[in-house]
Amino acid sequence: MAAAPTVRNPARYWTVPIARAIIALVAGVVITFNAKHSPQLGFVVLGVFAIVTGIVVAVLSWRMLADRVVRSLFVVLGAIGLLTGILALSLQTSGLGMYLYLVSVWAALTGFIELYCGIRSRSKGGPSRDWITAGVLTAVLAVVFLLIPADAVLAVGLFGAYAVVLGVYLGIGGFSLKWGMQHPAAKQQTTEARS
Repeated sequence: MAAAPTVRNPARYWTVPIARAIIALVAGVVITFNAKHSPQLGFVVLGVFAIVTGIVVAVLSWRMLADRVVRSLFVVLGAIGLLTGILALSLQTSGLGMYLYLVSVWAALTGFIELYCGIRSRSKGGPSRDWITAGVLTAVLAVVFLLIPADAVLAVGLFGAYAVVLGVYLGIGGFSLKWGMQHPAAKQQTTEARS
């Protein structure tokens, strides 16, 4: 007996990683092209990134994921993002120590949740590989932010680099899902044409 699918409509799920990729790339570009890598810039970019990503992840996951546990965990992931974003925007004058702490906690929680969802769903196919990789990248960000020296330029720059890497990976993953869903149909049409 085949495992129940994780995604309700696999042909449309590719839009979720693409939306997340766009948000991450915008955050990365804002940091990259800003000359002043201050903690305040880090808080603002983290705040907007976490709020928008949290809303997108929670709403789209609720609509598109079939697995009840994974769907609930992605809604929790979105809520953590929303809460982190609100905290980041309200604490933007709190300094570098608070920025490092907030990014570490957010990255540890969301990285673990996404990694767990990917591992739980890997036998069902779909986006599980992308969830595992995004979870690992985010968890590594948490560890890096715990270990780096207290340097605002380094910390904010690393968050920007993380956002760009995550955005590129999710973009590739999203289009791979889209084109992967079109492949079976194209093969079926070719087979039917030959019959």
